[in-house]
Amino acid sequence: MPTPSMEDYLEKIYKLFEEKGYARVSDIAEGLEVHPSSVTKMIQKLDKDKYLVYEKYRGLILTSKGKKMGKRLVDRHVLLEEFLTTIGVLEDNIYKDVEGIEHHLSWDSITCIETLVEYFRREPSRQEELQQIRKELDSEA
Repeated sequence: MPTPSMEDYLEKIYKLFEEKGYARVSDIAEGLEVHPSSVTKMIQKLDKDKYLVYEKYRGLILTSKGKKMGKRLVDRHVLLEEFLTTIGVLEDNIYKDVEGIEHHLSWDSITCIETLVEYFRREPSRQEELQQIRKELDSEA
């Protein structure tokens, strides 16, 4: 299982491949706000763990293992954003909050959150009830 730092890199690399068709060290460094040397070190670890294949000066490609994990991580991020939106978290806080919690939840918790989001999607009136309860609690505070 990748570390939280490895997850951040895999998620970024996967997104770059989806958006551009490639991922360069400079793009990864810029996206994660780290030094290119840090990216190179992490890419070497990810290569060793078979998430990608890296050839110096030639670039990198995600393995099927890397693609699968990258997609899973991107999907987790999107799900958590949707969950926080559903429960009424202010939009300005969502990205920061997702970044703060995504590595600390078990995949079991993610599955439960996914089920809850789907429940609200199927029953929009329940989401309205939730928002009404939140307004009531806010007015009591």
